[in-house]
Amino acid sequence: MTGQTTIDAAGPGDAAPDAPLASSVAAGLRGHPWLTLITVAVGVMMVALDGTIVAIANPAIRDHLHATFADVQWITNGYFLALAVCLITAGKLGDRFGHRQTFLIGVSGFAAASGAIGLSHSIAAVVTFRVFQGLFGALLMPAALGLLRATFPAEKLNMAIGIWGMVIGASTAGGPILGGVLVEHVNWQSVFFINVPVGALALVLGALILLDHRAENAPRSFDVLGVALLSGAMFCLVWALIKAPAWGWGDGRTWLFIAASVVLFAAFSFWETRVGEPLIPLGLFRSVPLSAGVVLMVLMAIAFMGGLFFVTFYLQNVHGMKPVSAGLHLLPLTGMMIVGSPLAGAAITRLGPRIPLAGGMAATAVAMYGMSTLEADTGGAVMSIWFALLGLGLAPVMVGATEVIVGNAPMELSGVAGGLQQAAMQIGGSLGTAVLGAVMASKVDSDLPGNWTGAGLPQWTPGQLDKTSEAVQVGVAPVPKGVSEQIAAEITEVAHHTFISGMSLASLVAAGVAAVAVLVALFTKRGANAEAGAGVGHI
Repeated sequence: MTGQTTIDAAGPGDAAPDAPLASSVAAGLRGHPWLTLITVAVGVMMVALDGTIVAIANPAIRDHLHATFADVQWITNGYFLALAVCLITAGKLGDRFGHRQTFLIGVSGFAAASGAIGLSHSIAAVVTFRVFQGLFGALLMPAALGLLRATFPAEKLNMAIGIWGMVIGASTAGGPILGGVLVEHVNWQSVFFINVPVGALALVLGALILLDHRAENAPRSFDVLGVALLSGAMFCLVWALIKAPAWGWGDGRTWLFIAASVVLFAAFSFWETRVGEPLIPLGLFRSVPLSAGVVLMVLMAIAFMGGLFFVTFYLQNVHGMKPVSAGLHLLPLTGMMIVGSPLAGAAITRLGPRIPLAGGMAATAVAMYGMSTLEADTGGAVMSIWFALLGLGLAPVMVGATEVIVGNAPMELSGVAGGLQQAAMQIGGSLGTAVLGAVMASKVDSDLPGNWTGAGLPQWTPGQLDKTSEAVQVGVAPVPKGVSEQIAAEITEVAHHTFISGMSLASLVAAGVAAVAVLVALFTKRGANAEAGAGVGHI
């Protein structure tokens, strides 16, 4: 029957009566729900942290390895590309071979790849091992959700996912702070070496605590062609989103990859209706709540990741903060996600996901609107209000959308559902950065010539406009060497004013996306299959 689980031979109670005390203790720990949560949280923390912590280390890596700007971009792009492309397939691997084994392999590989990056002496090696980080990260993320789904009973699952979401949110937002401290006071290699002991801890805890759960009707074969088609489609989509800012949205190459993605997704959908054991049974999307949860995750990530992208430039380049100080100014966002995630889990358990999700996206929309009102001289207190409201709004969405997606999927597809949830977040983040970046670039290109001329500044020579615009798009004032203080002040004022106008428009678009997400949230409901894997272990 769908949802029943079998447990590996290492389960509680299997130790012989005369087994050593240590074996009895280990057997008692294995499968404990809250210890399982701690274990998977340690592993997931590495993946979420590495999504943002490396951005702070990139300048130091560029200088030390004599890399180009394009090389440095691939340190981030290679990681996200591998992660996004492989998440759903990795989730299927967990469903097929067991989430415990998949998680342990993912943790081990991620820690090993991190150590290899720290020992690298070329930018090519750094990028290569960043890709491996993404691949192994894709293994452990959906496996973590599958383990939680199988271990916690329905009445505790939302709280567990709340804490899980809190770890992801806090790690993502806290990456710049930790990265800044390590780069400033140790070296850039320490940003990666820190994953080695963390990964070792997660591996030891996982070996002692995690219990394998497998549905009786788990897949017995593997849809190789489906994996190839889906991976190709995801690659073309994410590649187009990554390259669109450089190529331009009107460039034929951008639309060639988007068109290829559409064709491959169509071919994948056709094939999934023909194969005996599909990678993703398309009937999964007949669940309106599950489909709404996936869409909601994409929209949330567009608003969150896209908005956060510009805020870091605003704090560092407009307000002149160092990375650590900028990270500290984002503490209200991180803090409210830490506080709000468990509270959101409790509220969703009591009320169901619909009201908390809609309320969270409404708060996110208001926060993004508030961020559109920021000026170059806005004080920290006002910024903190909007950052805190954003964290408070995101918390129930991180928790509730995850529960809706995973809880509405059959137990034997919990890994695929976890992969869908993470893939939706990665695609949304890439889409948010690309689309809102295009909005920002368009606004800056439109306003900069008029603002520059209106301030009476010297006219550009051929080719200077594009370089000036690129600098202003990230909040940098392109002050030439040797100009007077008065001219430098005027250039800075024009650059910051133009950047603020672009950031304001991008924030308004993000607010609009969040408002649409409020409507999508109304189609969600509690997972119909949430009880399928519950009841194992000690609560």
